[in-house]
Amino acid sequence: MRERQFVADMVKETYVPKMFRVKQIFSRPKIEPEEIPEIIRKLLNDEKFASRVKPGMRIAITAGSRGIANVALTTKCIADFVKSRGAYPFVVPAMGSHGGATAEGQKEILAGYGITEDYMECPIISSMEVKKIGVNEEGRDVFIDKNAAEADGIILGCRIKPHTAFRGPYESGMMKMMAIGLGKQYGAEVCHEQGFKNMAKNVPMFGKCIIKNAPILFAVPTIENAFDETCKITAVAAEEIEALEPGLLKEAFSYMPKILVDSCDVLVVDQIGKNFSGDGMDPNITGTFCTPYASGGIQSQRVVVLDLSPETHGNGIGLGYSSATTKRVFDQLDLASMYPNAITCTVLGGVRIPIVMESDKEAIQVCIKSCNEIDKTNPRVVRIPNSLHLEHIMLSESYYEEAKKNPNLIIESEPEYLPFDEDGNLW
Repeated sequence: MRERQFVADMVKETYVPKMFRVKQIFSRPKIEPEEIPEIIRKLLNDEKFASRVKPGMRIAITAGSRGIANVALTTKCIADFVKSRGAYPFVVPAMGSHGGATAEGQKEILAGYGITEDYMECPIISSMEVKKIGVNEEGRDVFIDKNAAEADGIILGCRIKPHTAFRGPYESGMMKMMAIGLGKQYGAEVCHEQGFKNMAKNVPMFGKCIIKNAPILFAVPTIENAFDETCKITAVAAEEIEALEPGLLKEAFSYMPKILVDSCDVLVVDQIGKNFSGDGMDPNITGTFCTPYASGGIQSQRVVVLDLSPETHGNGIGLGYSSATTKRVFDQLDLASMYPNAITCTVLGGVRIPIVMESDKEAIQVCIKSCNEIDKTNPRVVRIPNSLHLEHIMLSESYYEEAKKNPNLIIESEPEYLPFDEDGNLW
């Protein structure tokens, strides 16, 4: 207790600057949820896709662990299309080692997104059992979910988005959904064992083997805008995935949100979680990359994480790339759900524990105090709610004149001190 008080005393006089709220302006092409059923119906009734689903077939539909906009609705629309063709759909969790690498945990993640048997009106078959379906061009075994492998067809439901740990023509999207998602824990581990340095090679190499040897019919990928809203839905035949995915990835890059200041001393992230990013906080936004094979985001000396999202169920992966956090976060951590993912992808940094402080204020103060070569009487602090929702953020008063000159920033409040309660927590 005495030691903890000593640490608190070390930072208690550290100045936390006044902050003001800004609205960031991004382009916003958007598909409304009520439009989605008709869009998917029209796409899949094209003969190119409809002819592949025949009466009596058992069709596996993939659903991943990411917080994808409208994921329950898009998955249900695919299942409804399959039923309209006289076939029998079932949903397969395709999320590698997520959900604690258990069948129950993966089904629970889907339920959290509204993907339940009652809503889908079809079975959800969750299993960690895999089946070898072939050998890739380097002679390595390729595995996918056994139930999907033994179905008459597989339809890939997924989102296309920049990856958080590597760059290449195929990042998070159709190829990765096959190579990592459908691979379950075992297949994901096989694909990851050469590290992220080789992921840009391995993802399409494993994906192409799956297209060749598994009953992939087509994919229904979505792209999101800067507001985490669906802005594009398309359908891609199995044999066209290799050619078309790179262009869709470039389109997804163009819609990515960002923090519209280049650098800061301290980045304050209110919440991290798997529903925001596979890395808890998307390093394409926060700059907290787990490997040297990708770059981008804001440059900062320190990052502080104040809380976990309820949807992440204690999975604080990504916390290890922050400088400090709160006891509130520490007490919520479910290490059993964090470690399998980190071990499988061979990158352990995200599950490390940073400095733990009693309150939000102390966590922010320790980051400001430990910065080097900054103006501690007027530190540059950026506060975001999470890495996914960036329309409204907060900047310290040192940015005020800069913000007034930026046409893509609208100042929404005057600089004020953050509202800490008597325990030092924000309210």
